[in-house]
Amino acid sequence: MITITSEQNPQIKNVVKLLEKSKERKLQQLFVVEGLQENKFAIENSYEPTAYFLHETMYESTFQIPEITNTFYVNQKVYDKIAYRKSTEGIIGVYKMPKEDFNKILSQKNPKIIALDSVEKPGNLGAILRSAEAFGIQAIVLLNEKVDRYNPNVIRSSVGTVFSVPVISFTYENFHEIIMQNRFQLISTFMDKKSISIQEIDFNQKTVLLFGTENSGISDFWSDKITHNALIPTTGTIDSLNVSNAVAIALYEWNRNQVY
Repeated sequence: MITITSEQNPQIKNVVKLLEKSKERKLQQLFVVEGLQENKFAIENSYEPTAYFLHETMYESTFQIPEITNTFYVNQKVYDKIAYRKSTEGIIGVYKMPKEDFNKILSQKNPKIIALDSVEKPGNLGAILRSAEAFGIQAIVLLNEKVDRYNPNVIRSSVGTVFSVPVISFTYENFHEIIMQNRFQLISTFMDKKSISIQEIDFNQKTVLLFGTENSGISDFWSDKITHNALIPTTGTIDSLNVSNAVAIALYEWNRNQVY
């Protein structure tokens, strides 16, 4: 197996581009995965690798990576150039972005979907992915997309669940048309005088839970299109929750109130 020792190697320079630039990831339809658990999850969820870069001494895993032509060893200097976290298990993979089939998700009986309006912090999306995987969400929809699901911070904070929960982007108009055509109820979660407790929502039907940001909430586009606005009961003085915390609480209530 070839060992790469130069930071100027074309393969290494391209990995740096993929790490640093969302536009480059979208252009090449490739993204970078660092860490043993994250690469394992990618493989287990049928993501297709195009290259592996293994630290010449740090990588000692017995986990069997796919046999592909572009598998290289790298020395410490090169690894430091392409490792986002520096102290992981010595494995970095490059994978193709999959083609998500939203129609397949819609064909399921009462699919559980959450929509995120203008959420922009990678750490929040990563945490939401963890909750979504834990509570059996079939898809996350990004509206007015401001965060790249393949940002290294999303992959890291999701601890690999980014590979098991489909994330799909839509415009407001296209997603609203899908909701109407498929007869979903749309439940939002912002402060409003007409809000009802989330414990009163009937989740035994096709549902989309819509979340906005802590600062601006959801777009005015949705103001007259919501089935119910759900309030998460609190007893403190603060009037908003971090969006990832709100998602986790709402998904718990969804599961608790749903009849299986």
